[in-house]
Amino acid sequence: MEWLNYHHLLYFYLTAREGTIAKAGELLHLAQPTISGQIRALEESFGEKLFIRSGRLLEMTEAGKLVYGYADEIFGLGNELQETLKGRPSGKPKRLHVGISDVVPKLIAYRLLQPATLDPNLQIVCREDKGERLVAALASHSFDLVLTDSPTSPASGVKAFNHLLGECGVTFFARKDIATKLTRGFPKSLHGERMLLPTDNTVLRRTVSRWFENQQVRPRIVAEFEDSALMKVFGERGEGVFPGPAAIEKEICTHHRVEVVGRAPELRERYYAITVERRIKHPAVQQISEAAKTKVFG
Repeated sequence: MEWLNYHHLLYFYLTAREGTIAKAGELLHLAQPTISGQIRALEESFGEKLFIRSGRLLEMTEAGKLVYGYADEIFGLGNELQETLKGRPSGKPKRLHVGISDVVPKLIAYRLLQPATLDPNLQIVCREDKGERLVAALASHSFDLVLTDSPTSPASGVKAFNHLLGECGVTFFARKDIATKLTRGFPKSLHGERMLLPTDNTVLRRTVSRWFENQQVRPRIVAEFEDSALMKVFGERGEGVFPGPAAIEKEICTHHRVEVVGRAPELRERYYAITVERRIKHPAVQQISEAAKTKVFG
């Protein structure tokens, strides 16, 4: 078994953090050639270049950034261990890095992550982006999980696993005066009515569009949105009817001062946690998964 030399890793870590070998040498009380030699030895053991020179500074390669992320966790845990043994709480909180697909409604994302906020020693770091970009970042361990509304495909080239958190039906909402008019006769009452929908690159849009065809209903689509929160604001102002997850029906009505036009339980909204683990091991992710199945979508 080949062992990792943690002295070499520390020299690399401090050089990357400080930006130069000279500054790392000051911290370690070592000569620059010594540190340079140890970093070269680490690169040889990995078979990867970790730095490239940019003027007087050193810049990390992609492999270097990956190694740095692991080193930061390793030495952070070492500091926590020392502080714990001394009987003092660690100054560095545990972190849960979450990628949130921009098609996931903010209220759904909050309700899924809320159980993790109960841990006083956990800091949640959220980043929102396109689902495919977030899943690609899983390969470099940038996230502990990605929340999305569709499973990742083997074609993505990323070795990741889909964990279904739960599913729910779809509800249609509108401002009170519009909802009152359209509730009777739903869904036929939607024919020719002003409709607000997600853009056609989303699962919900494709699902709803097929449902309209099956119901032989042709609403008048007046606006499309990538941001579901903005779609709800337009609906709140009376610009049209809009769909949303039944799991947060009450919250949508309360927050946006709208009412239910009708429900389509046969339409299914699904939400997934995507991780690099076949079995979820991260305690916070386990909490999120369990709460999603019993409380959010139960």
